[in-house]
Amino acid sequence: MAGFELSEEYQDLSDTVRDFADTVVAPVSAKHDEEHSFPYEVVKQMGEMGLFGLPFPEEFGGMGGDYFALALALEQLGRVDQSVAITLEAGVSLGAMPVYRFGTEGQKQEWLPMLASGQALAGFGLTEPEAGSDAGGTKTTARRDGGDWVISGNKEFITNSGTDITRLVTVTAVTGQKERADGTLQKEISTILVPTDTPGFRAEKPYNKVGWNASDTHPLTLKDVRVPEANLLGVEGRGYANFLSILDEGRIAIAALATGAAQGCVDLSVRYARERSAFGHRIGKYQAISFKIARMEARAHTARLAYYDAAFRMLAGKPFKTQAAIAKMVAGEAAMDNARDATQVFGGYGFINEFTVARHYRDSKILEVGEGTTEVQLMLIARELGL
Repeated sequence: MAGFELSEEYQDLSDTVRDFADTVVAPVSAKHDEEHSFPYEVVKQMGEMGLFGLPFPEEFGGMGGDYFALALALEQLGRVDQSVAITLEAGVSLGAMPVYRFGTEGQKQEWLPMLASGQALAGFGLTEPEAGSDAGGTKTTARRDGGDWVISGNKEFITNSGTDITRLVTVTAVTGQKERADGTLQKEISTILVPTDTPGFRAEKPYNKVGWNASDTHPLTLKDVRVPEANLLGVEGRGYANFLSILDEGRIAIAALATGAAQGCVDLSVRYARERSAFGHRIGKYQAISFKIARMEARAHTARLAYYDAAFRMLAGKPFKTQAAIAKMVAGEAAMDNARDATQVFGGYGFINEFTVARHYRDSKILEVGEGTTEVQLMLIARELGL
């Protein structure tokens, strides 16, 4: 990549996923959205294309690519269907990536091939009823008993946690306490692999959401769930820190998805403004409309540059936490602002669910909330500035 110009390999991947999004994903998106149904047939084809294995080595069934390749795929899918895009994003960066980053060789060999192939999905069990942005408020507990972990607690808003192909959820749980320098006690949080067929694990009724209706999202109940001690993922007591690093990477992926949503709104609005007439002219000839769409394009372009920068800092081994926070915030706001403006451009049609801009309007708000709210990103950026 020279500057921000994609190499031939990256461009070919982007073009391939763009074509798949337009010809396979888009035609069934409205149906799955209306029915709140999970797009198994689309996910199967994504698995066959290798999208779930993009950033993983071939030895674990992956494609031998990198995180930027995943981001490019997410941008193209996000243009037409955020539910499909978040299924891929969560399946890779939140489901499989913790196993790849922190798992033992045995854990990788057991789980990564099926996750990288898309034949199975994994969830990221972090959020709880009283622990969202403040993940340190985790109340789920895990205690040792006869060579096992016994886990009890509740999780909220867990993506890919209740599909027919979900096989694993990585769960954060309090496994002990340690004393701070000031004498107070701090929870030690660890991460544990929980196969979904384990007795006591239950995915509750799916949420009735505002958007992302074709994405699978459930609350989870864990009642005396017993798994072997060997299911500990990474070092005991480092689970919270490990998940924070996973979220740093995930913010790049979410920024790419949001950039795609923002660009999708631009593309739809340009097409509509060229076709729709009012008062004797195509509406794109009116400055009020053309300037609105021009601002939308500027937002999408800025969001893209932000996530490209964060991704390449990450791949170069440079600090990227702040850049990922900036990208996530800028792209999430771009998606929401562009969805609102696209709805305005479409007028009454923009308020009809069968139109993609209406779906983007409902879907995009969560991009300012999930994987760290806008306020959390601002906190991270301000902290980096020494404030």
